[in-house]
This record gives sequence, structure tokens and C-alpha cells, in this order.
Amino acid sequence: MLRMNRVLKELSEQNESIKVAIIGAGKMGRGLVNQMSRIKGMIPSIVVNRNVEKAIYALELAGIRKEDIAVSNSVSETNAFIEEGKYVVSEYIDVAVKANEIQAVVDATGVPEAGAEIAMAAIKNHKHIIMLNVEADSVVGPILYRYAKEEGVVYTGTAGDEPGAAIELYDFAVGLGFEVLAMGKGKNNPVDFSANPDTVYKEAIKKELKPNMLAGFIDGTNTMIELNCMGNATGFVPDIRGCHGIESNINDLKDHLRLKKDGGVLESFYIVDYVRGIAPGVYLLFTTDLEEIHSQLEYLKMGSGPNYLLYRPYHLTSLETPFTIYNACVNNESTIAPICGAVADTITVAKKDLKAGDTLDGIGGYTVYGSLEKYEIAKSENLVPIGLINDRTVVTRNVKKGEFITYDMIDLDESTLLYELRQKQEKCKNMPKIL
Repeated sequence: MLRMNRVLKELSEQNESIKVAIIGAGKMGRGLVNQMSRIKGMIPSIVVNRNVEKAIYALELAGIRKEDIAVSNSVSETNAFIEEGKYVVSEYIDVAVKANEIQAVVDATGVPEAGAEIAMAAIKNHKHIIMLNVEADSVVGPILYRYAKEEGVVYTGTAGDEPGAAIELYDFAVGLGFEVLAMGKGKNNPVDFSANPDTVYKEAIKKELKPNMLAGFIDGTNTMIELNCMGNATGFVPDIRGCHGIESNINDLKDHLRLKKDGGVLESFYIVDYVRGIAPGVYLLFTTDLEEIHSQLEYLKMGSGPNYLLYRPYHLTSLETPFTIYNACVNNESTIAPICGAVADTITVAKKDLKAGDTLDGIGGYTVYGSLEKYEIAKSENLVPIGLINDRTVVTRNVKKGEFITYDMIDLDESTLLYELRQKQEKCKNMPKIL
């Protein structure tokens, strides 16, 4: 990152900067706005939020004076304000994606439907799109990545999210010629499939999170989605439906991540999985077929082999996103992208007994949670990705708690761009080869 520091310093000295629009002023967006305010040569020029006061608050927390903040829902007016050196807050996505001087748009909404709209709007307006929205990426990332390539812009997940942090380890290992066998992330707490906004409300308020967001973490859905994104970027798949989710410390982990015939838990290698006991870190298991390298790795205190573990004990979420913004705008590179197409899917499971006529909600709600499966199996069994479920989805027959939701069990809302993109993605043949 030394080069990033130098390039941004040079831009700043020339009175220039990378100008960024951030959509969503919740915890992640607010953190990014504040962090970026301390980086020379990179400016959070536009902050979009349905509640404009939250966008203003994010900028003021970063030390931006109120007189330097303009409120506008007009693209032409926004262009003029930015030329004057002002920061702009707005209610409308169009202001972010159409403003002349904006080079990159960051989606920090965490909402699948919003993510599809934001990404396509950014791509059509020739802006790089940074997805702090794994929820959307897991559903339609492959086709969004393809559209971005065709338009000559970058579509990317972000540094700091677990998928981005894990891919750093992956790129490091593969770049050095090692064979990667498994990768994944830590989970902070045991999975509680019944978690909902009511059961987590007090904790969510304490952590300044929306209750449904915290419920999505605790019921395991977000973990599945994050592993989904790792899989689509590498070709790795879950070893079993829902993953093993073992409990381990970092010292014992590589012994657990052996094949069953060798005393471990795995049916096969080239998998993604989560581990309770190593959060907030990410891990990677690798090996080599060279005896000399085994000898040197043991000398370097990596253990006795034949497999070795890399571990990053932190991820700083949106605070690391400036790395991704820089690489997109300066190097035209993604941090992590679904370059392998759809190899995994986060499918939908009933969180409770459901009756015909019931309305579902979605990620972190009261009715369903997500589980990871190989894409080909999910497709063959007609299983619905949880990102497509919303509060306009109606159950058409009785469903038992724990039952996997198929398309013929529900009436989906087919009016969204997210649904349209998913249907187009399903029809794309040989998606990885096209990409």
C-alpha cells in the first residue's frame, strides 16, 4: 500500500482527488465516510441516504463543517456544488451515479434489491461499483460483474469484509505457487436459527445495528452469504450443505480440516467453511507437492505439514474500503469478484412452521434463514436463493420448520430488477468462460 500512499499524496499536492459517492449512511457507510475524511487525495463527495439527516450526521462526525455540506436532489446542482468544493447529501441514487466528477460508487445498503439497482445504475453511468453489499453480490454478482466488464468499469467486493480479507490470503498463497485446499472465516457466536429482530433487539440497539441485520448474523445467514461470495470468486464450494461450522482454536484448526480418512471432518478439499472460535479472523489451508518446500515451511515454524494454515486475525469492514476504491480507480482492479460465476448459492430455509397465505420477510427476519449449497445442487432441486425473498413473497402451501424453500412453494415478487437479473444470470451459458 506504499504506492497508494504516494499516489494519493501526489494527487492531493496537485489539488486533485478521487471523488466517491457512498450510498447508505448506516454503520458501514458512516465508518467509511469518517475514515475517508482522513485520507489525502480521496473524498466522500456525495452521501446518499433516504434519511438525509443521517447523511449529514455522517459528514459532521468526520469533522466536515455544516457550511461545507449542501443538500440536493438535482444532478446539475450537485455538479455545481462539487465544483465549488462542497460535500453533497441526497435522497436519490441518481445524484450519486450521474454526478460528473464521481469516479466510484460504494453501495453500503446491505439490501439485495437496492444493491441490484445501485450496481446497474453505476455501471450504466460508467462508474466503478464497490459492493459493501454481499447480500446482493451472492445473488446476482456474476452477471453484474459481466456487465461491468462489458462497460469497462470495475465491479468489486471490498477489502475489510471477510470475503475480501480471505481473498487476500488466497491471492498470496496462489501467487506463490501453493495449492489452496480450504478457506473461510470465523463466526463470533453459535448459530441460532431461530434468531429474529425481537430476540436480538436489545443487543442490536447497543451495537448501533438494525435488529434484522444482527439477526442475520446470529442465524448464520450472513456467514453463508459471505462464504458464497468467497466460493464464486475462487470456485470453492461448501463441503456439506450449511457447512460444518466446527469449533476450534487457531492452533488446532488444521488438524480438524483434514479429510475424514485422515481423522478430520472434511469429505473433500477445495471448500469454504466457517469456524467458531477464531473470529473475527479469516483462514486459509494450503499445501505443496515439493519436499524441499515442506522442509522450509517446517523450518519457518509453519508446523509439520503436509498442510499449513494462514490466518488473518482481523477484518476492519468498511474502514478498509479505501484500499478497494483506490485499486478500482487507479489500477482498474477488483479486490474480490465472482470471476468463477455461480458455484454456490445461499438457499432459503423455513425458520418456523409456515402456512399457505403467509407472507415471508427475508434476511434477518422472522420467517426464513439462509444455508449454503453447491449451485448445481440448488438448481437441480429448485431451491430459492434467500436474497430473492422479500416481504411481498407469499407462501402457497404449508411448510414445516427447517424445510428448504423451493420455487413451487411460493409466489415470488417478480417485479424487481434483482429478480430480472437473476433470471438473466440463470440463462447465461458457461458463465465462468464468458467472464
